[in-house]
Amino acid sequence: MKGSDVVIGGVSKSFGDFEALKDVSLEIKKGEFFSLLGPSGCGKTTLLRIIAGFENPDKGTLTLDGDDVLSLPPNRRQTNTVFQNYALFPHLSVFENVAFSLKLRKTPSGKIKSTVEHYLKLVRLEGHANKKPSQLSGGMKQRVAIARALINEPRVLLLDEPLSALDAKLRQHMLIELDRIHDEIGITFIYVTHDQQEALSVSDRLAVMNQGDILQIGTPYEIYESPATNFVANFIGETNLFDATVNKVEKMLTHSDGETEYMTELEIPELGIIKVTTVDEVNEGQKVSFTVRPEKIVISKEKPATKRDDINLIQGIVDEPVYSGFQTKFYVETANKTIIRVIKQHANYSDEGPYIRWKDSVYLSWSALDGYIVEVKN
Repeated sequence: MKGSDVVIGGVSKSFGDFEALKDVSLEIKKGEFFSLLGPSGCGKTTLLRIIAGFENPDKGTLTLDGDDVLSLPPNRRQTNTVFQNYALFPHLSVFENVAFSLKLRKTPSGKIKSTVEHYLKLVRLEGHANKKPSQLSGGMKQRVAIARALINEPRVLLLDEPLSALDAKLRQHMLIELDRIHDEIGITFIYVTHDQQEALSVSDRLAVMNQGDILQIGTPYEIYESPATNFVANFIGETNLFDATVNKVEKMLTHSDGETEYMTELEIPELGIIKVTTVDEVNEGQKVSFTVRPEKIVISKEKPATKRDDINLIQGIVDEPVYSGFQTKFYVETANKTIIRVIKQHANYSDEGPYIRWKDSVYLSWSALDGYIVEVKN
């Protein structure tokens, strides 16, 4: 496996009175595509700059493959950074931009030519070698920046919001390209973004950050389906989040790995009694947070004909339907004026059932398996 293991231990960094990072610890595996995700000001770029060597932490450790690199300058860390603004030399051609570091090292011209051609082919720019940056689209400029970073054969590629200057469709295309490039070269990628969809799309694992802390580390599936905090649940995609009190707990089954599953009844002032399965042991009377994603909820004009006792069922009135082509988002108002968001995918035209309109009376249903207890409060 190419790339390097990156281990960050107890890193803190302040700028005056502002704490950018608070005792952050993190292990990134060799060859992993790892994302640092969070809102502006959460500390993700500061952490990336510390890994790159552009900032020094106030305290903490940083190792690459077990070697302490904090004392090393950026050019000796076997890392390279791709910036948001491309940082290309406008007076040089694409070829000359990519070849720049090799020329500084006085690499033989024949070697420079073959190596640059290899990396231009990797980023699919082999037909644009003689163009100047001003003649390129934003996506092409970013691919030149990636080729220029990769030609130094770093063991870790650091990407700081590399797609934020691109429009939505081009971002999606470049995400696919980045994933392909990572698969081809196999080094460690550390990707900084505030865009949840970007992070979920390409990451092997990601860390969700806020106010200088890491709130959760996991695969995209784990982060989305099992958020650790209210902030993570709200920040990653859309969700319906409620305060609740545990009303009843029943043991359901114990899995082969020893994990026990419980059927839990929650009392939620806005919804009534709601059932949810959980592997976290909770007690009657405890205060918790409960979440259910909009796409997990089934909306219908007719009462669902089911005898399953694990189905939650509530009624409401459509307050606002928002059609967006591939889906419709419904804002449904319950009897006590609470708004619940529901997303209905448009998979098959003939399978849509009765058309649901503004002010229609509807039923909302979801399985106890599709809800989640996010936080257990003291």
